[in-house]
This record gives sequence, C-alpha cells and structure tokens, in this order.
Amino acid sequence: MDVRTTETAIPVADGPARVAGAPSGAALTADLFVPAEPVGVVLFAHGSGSSRRSPRNVAVAHTLNDRALATVLVDLLTPEEERVDARTAELRFDIDLLAGRLVGIVDWLAAEPGLGRLPIGLFGASTGAAGALVAAADRPDLVRAVVSRGGRPDLAGAALSRVRAPSLLLVGGRDEQVLALNESALSTLDGVGELRVVPGATHLFEEPGTLEEVADHAGTWFTTHLR
Repeated sequence: MDVRTTETAIPVADGPARVAGAPSGAALTADLFVPAEPVGVVLFAHGSGSSRRSPRNVAVAHTLNDRALATVLVDLLTPEEERVDARTAELRFDIDLLAGRLVGIVDWLAAEPGLGRLPIGLFGASTGAAGALVAAADRPDLVRAVVSRGGRPDLAGAALSRVRAPSLLLVGGRDEQVLALNESALSTLDGVGELRVVPGATHLFEEPGTLEEVADHAGTWFTTHLR
C-alpha cells in the first residue's frame, strides 16, 4: 500500500514548564504515515524511556497502515525534557503531562486539514497507555478506541472510570506483574474494556510471533471501532 510519510512539529499548550528555564508549551516532533484513503488515524503514545522511533511501535504502525489506518508516532517530551528524564526518570511517569500532551495532539488532529475528518484511536505502551486512557477520558467525543500494549492502566487513576472509548488491554502471559495490574484496572473500565493475553510473551513482546499478534489484535480493534 502506498503510504505518505511526513515529519512535522505539533504545537501543544502546557501549564507551568516541567524543566527549569524552558518555555511553557512545546513543539513535539511527530512522524505521520498516511495511506491512500485512510479510514481512521491512530496516535501512538510510547512507553517509559522510549521514543517515536521505537521499533516495536513502528512495526505495529506499519501493520495499521496496511489496514488503511493513518498513524502518528510522536515524542511526548521535548529534547530538553528528554535530557532531564534520562537523568531522573521522572517525566516519563508524569501521567498528567503525558495525557495533556496527547490531548493537545488529539485537538490538533481534529483540526488538521485532511486528518480532521477521521475518527481517532490511541495506542499506548507502558506509561504511555495510562496517558492515552486519561486523554480518552478527557476527549470522549474525539477518541473512539484505545489499545494498550503492556501498559500501566492503573496509573490512569480515577480517569479510568470516565473512559467511554472501547479499550483493549494486551498483556504478555509471562508479564505477571503487569498482567495483575491490568486485571485490576479492567474492573474499573466500566464495561468498555477487554483484556487479551498473548501467550508466552514477556513485557516487551520480543518472543517470535508475539509482536505480530499484538499488531493483528490492534489492527482488528481499530478497524472495527474506527470505521
């Protein structure tokens, strides 16, 4: 399938700056992959310590592109914030910050010519999944579906009960601690959540065939709920 690839800067508004001396607000670097005649767009929220170039998320994104879904892979931290986070590992767990950035990108997508007509889905990994669920709760009229890969939905806190978008939680069968957290969070998703366990997979889905299974589940979920 022919896919148009674009790197762009997405402006988002913030509250107080998270890094001393940095301006409030941010311009976030994103890679847009847009197939011909897309039926929806999926915004990716990467996990702790990762980036928009995560090979796992890129692989999933390409599978979604093959299903006529546009994808947006974005760095949720600015370069200055990433340097601070590399030392402190604190911003990657700032769910309010991540969710706020995702909400800003969702609003940008909704207003963007050519993409604004498309239903929006969110794909989150690790801590990015918590940010995605909070963003879905904050934009119920725009976010139509969520997929979490090895995510930490528990970190979404009280926002979980406000999520109205169908939400698929994908967890590796050997990722026991995260599986327990997802099982607990599922009961708070108020009937919109579904948990699927990928047999034999650990947290990063590095075992042969497991990431492909994640991509297949995600593709089916998004094409079902975004059409």
